[in-house]
Amino acid sequence: MLTRWDPFREMMIVRNSLNRQLDEDLSLAPSSWKSFNWSVALDVIENDDEFVIKASLPGINVDDLEITFSDNLLTIKGEVQDENELDEAQYHLRERRYGTFTRSIKLPSGIASEKIEANYDKGILMLHLPKVEEVKPKKIVVKTIDTNLIESGAKEIISEN
Repeated sequence: MLTRWDPFREMMIVRNSLNRQLDEDLSLAPSSWKSFNWSVALDVIENDDEFVIKASLPGINVDDLEITFSDNLLTIKGEVQDENELDEAQYHLRERRYGTFTRSIKLPSGIASEKIEANYDKGILMLHLPKVEEVKPKKIVVKTIDTNLIESGAKEIISEN
């Protein structure tokens, strides 16, 4: 049986899903706001020599970061501490994230794990994961045969006979 696509039905499904999510979020009283797990935004860039990973981690202390690489799986874990300065104040809006986070990404084989470098500056964690020599692209030089050498060699052979 063939079902005809109805874009309005699809929009209603998305709208209902969004309404349910908003109802759940708005039903939470500010007193029930707790730390939660959140994800890290990443950029993964590949060039001939390495993978470069940029992670947005604003407000994190470098001592609260743990970065591991095993079996081609890069994992970034950390925690942003909650600011308890305003315990007696009532929040009207609280969007800044705090709590623990974990982000893992599988990379292709061929990473020189002993040469991985990490830098953190202005809320951006930058990881350099160099490729091993075996997986780096190799340029193959194409040699041409000089046709003049072949012709002159053939003339010499003919003149000897």
